[in-house]
Amino acid sequence: MRTMILVVGGMRCRRCVREVTARLRDVAGVDTVIADTASSRVELAGTMTERDVLRAFVGFAYPVQLLHGPDAAAGT
Repeated sequence: MRTMILVVGGMRCRRCVREVTARLRDVAGVDTVIADTASSRVELAGTMTERDVLRAFVGFAYPVQLLHGPDAAAGT
């Protein structure tokens, strides 16, 4: 199982959290999604790939940055 931490810009209210977590729960391999509005961070756990996670945000109003994950240093 892998863990990823994302920063989702603008995720500051309950509605935003529902939108973001709904998208992420639809990603293949995502087992858990924990969102924190105070820090705009989302922690994921499962067998998902970074590519699939980041693809969930294509065309979405919130910018996302990968903070922790195997490819985070590569600037994905």
